[in-house]
Amino acid sequence: MADLGVNIDHVATVRQARRTNEPDPVWAATLAELGGADGITLHLREDRRHIQDRDLRVLRETVTVKLNLELAAEPTIVGIACDNKPDQVTLVPEKREEVTTEGGLDLLAHRQRVRAAIARLRNAGIGVSLFLDPELKQLDAALELGADAVELHTGEYALAAPGKDQAAELARLVAAGEHVRKLGLTLHAGHGLTYRNVKPIAAIEGMTELNIGHSIVARALMVGFEQAVREMKRLISG
Repeated sequence: MADLGVNIDHVATVRQARRTNEPDPVWAATLAELGGADGITLHLREDRRHIQDRDLRVLRETVTVKLNLELAAEPTIVGIACDNKPDQVTLVPEKREEVTTEGGLDLLAHRQRVRAAIARLRNAGIGVSLFLDPELKQLDAALELGADAVELHTGEYALAAPGKDQAAELARLVAAGEHVRKLGLTLHAGHGLTYRNVKPIAAIEGMTELNIGHSIVARALMVGFEQAVREMKRLISG
């Protein structure tokens, strides 16, 4: 059964829209834990468009489940991670103009930068996951660079039309998941997952962690954060 990591970035997005102190993503993390979340995920971007440094510091002090920090392989941000020591760092690509992360990290194009970030994080005692497209050459590079886990980018699956197109994307993810396991890496997945499309991803053999944010936050506007997390947890638990 896959663990549920609840991404609280969009709570911070609402707060930053008014540059005020509410809603506090720290509150959301507490409610997510009460709802059964196995982890809390947050992305400290270079432009600080949502999560702020203060959020990370307070969450490190208060979160009692796994704390997963997403970040770019940028030395200053990596240094902040080393100082705060989340349980896991997930390295992701980052572009200033994007609305959200648009695809997996290209390890072949950024091999040395990622290698340096992984070494620095592991020396600080932090486990490292890489957010990758379901491409075998990228997965092979993850092992070579020293990652502990791979989070498969499920965005194309989420965007695919139901039926043949979505089935094809699911098949890619299943094959990639099998390859990740053969490499001896831990298998995670995330991006674009919703209450409607999550169950086939949760059912992939060896899936240990799903990171989901936007759909849960959107649902929470209607039913409350704790209830929204409980509903997603039930879905991925089969």
